[in-house]
Amino acid sequence: MMELDRNMLQEPAYMAKRIADCEREIRKGIIGQGEVIRQVMLALLTGGNVLLEGMPGLGKTRLVSTIGRVFDLSFKRIQFTPDLMPSDVTGTNIIVKNEQGSSFSFERGPIFANLILADEINRATPKTQSALLEAMQEHTVTVGNESHVLQEPFFVLATQNPIENEGTYPLPEAQLDRFMFKILVRFPSKEELKGIVILTEGSQAPVIEKQMDGEGLLAARALISRIPIADAVMDYLLEIVMETHVQNPHIREGASPRAAQALIRAARAQAFLEGRLNVSFQDVEQAAYPVLRHRILPSFDAISQGVSEDDIIRGILTAKRPKI
Repeated sequence: MMELDRNMLQEPAYMAKRIADCEREIRKGIIGQGEVIRQVMLALLTGGNVLLEGMPGLGKTRLVSTIGRVFDLSFKRIQFTPDLMPSDVTGTNIIVKNEQGSSFSFERGPIFANLILADEINRATPKTQSALLEAMQEHTVTVGNESHVLQEPFFVLATQNPIENEGTYPLPEAQLDRFMFKILVRFPSKEELKGIVILTEGSQAPVIEKQMDGEGLLAARALISRIPIADAVMDYLLEIVMETHVQNPHIREGASPRAAQALIRAARAQAFLEGRLNVSFQDVEQAAYPVLRHRILPSFDAISQGVSEDDIIRGILTAKRPKI
């Protein structure tokens, strides 16, 4: 277990307060969805991409745009449609005429921003969906023989409607694995719905103010990456991932090694937001659902019996939870 230096013992309290201010500011523009906001914050603090799934009209787009304002990030929204081409996302080389003749010049696409909202990503064809793969994993874009580095911090927050809807293309497993979290945006309660109507239909919209910039976000990420994890907690975390690969009638394919990496980062960030410099078993369990639900492929038996990915994860956590 790594040792904490004095600077880290003094810095987290200040940084945690700044992050709490950011979360509070986001809640000014979003009614309810507290768990969704917290999980998106965890992803931002660890450099992860997020897939938000929910029916239309639940405020997914509003949440992403609010985050962009609070963190003062350059923001681009890409509306994914069946006729969207990969070059519409990444950019393309164009011919430019000058005194020396003609030459190619790279015209940047909307992917060149800190925060990308890939709206209704599952309405685009798989070819266009795959245009995000390199950017999400490597933070670069390659067009022709030339690679272009994206500005840090860089995040993709994609929204999708449930795949049962008409006119959608389910995301392939390779791309799903690039998302750190899959977050389910659920329908609000009656009281939350009342607050949403009052907020959106009122004559004066809430003023969302900047609380932090990209450099501050990168500093917080570096700080969180140094939070230690006890051996017992690490073993529990790894056992959860490995359990998705044992014989289970409800699992067709288990989680990838990226799941373990994402669990570690998310658990550290969860501990940090709770004001602790140590990761608990509960931090791991809270992170397990958004980290694993899109990385587990349920079997035909699970689908036919109505067993969801969350049900499978709950069973694994119950079986592997340490006896304390």
